[in-house]
Formats: sequence, C-alpha cells, structure tokens
Amino acid sequence: MHVGRLNHFTVRCRPQELEDLRAFYVGVLGLVDGARPDFNFPGHWLYSDGHPIVHLAGLLDARPAKETGPLDHIAFSGHHLDETVQLLKERKIPFDERPVPGFPIHQVFLTDPQGLKIELTFEVHRMAATEHPGAAPL
Repeated sequence: MHVGRLNHFTVRCRPQELEDLRAFYVGVLGLVDGARPDFNFPGHWLYSDGHPIVHLAGLLDARPAKETGPLDHIAFSGHHLDETVQLLKERKIPFDERPVPGFPIHQVFLTDPQGLKIELTFEVHRMAATEHPGAAPL
C-alpha cells in the first residue's frame, strides 16, 4: 500500500459557526469556496489549486471542547511570508513565528475560530534574504 498527499481535512462545527470558519479559511488563508455535493447538512468545501482540501461541516449541536484529541495541528505550505504576517497583524489574529534550526523552513502558527492550530510553512530558500532573517517567536 502507498498513500499520496493529504486529500482533505474536515472541521465539524455548529451550523451558526460556518460563516466565521469560512471567512477565516477564505479571508486569511486564501482558500476558495467552491462546489460541494448536496449533502443533508450545511457546509462548505474550500479549495486550493483546484483541490477541495478543507471541508466545513455544520453537524454539531454543541461547540466541541478545545481539545483536539491526538491531533495537534494542520500544516499548509505558505507563500509570501511578509504579506501573511502583515495580514495577520491587520486582522489582529494572534500568531507565533518559528524559524526551524538547521532547516530552510520558517513556520507561522495561528488558530482557526474553532481553536484548531494551523501551521503555515514557508520555504526559506524561496524567500528574499531580507525577509524575516532569524525571526524570533512573537
């Protein structure tokens, strides 16, 4: 057996929380709201590069506990670190920056409206030399 890339992940929420979650993933992470099957519950499929990678499902009656069980976080490849940091600051979204020692990776961590930790991974060799050199956690 062999698996490929991650296909998608699903965030369950109450129906009234769908719009805040959709606004976060579309407005902050730049995903695109797209086609979704006609399920018998409300939701959204959010796309990146033509793939529906985040499914929002309005299936819950109560807000889930902040704990996510054994799942710690979901990571996306990030693009344009400076623009991303500026957007997060403008929207007053708390985040933490972490360069990865010994690897050409710079991480930005934030949480979605349900409390799920999101990592944005930027490849340092793709960034300009002046972009966040040796940035310390905020």
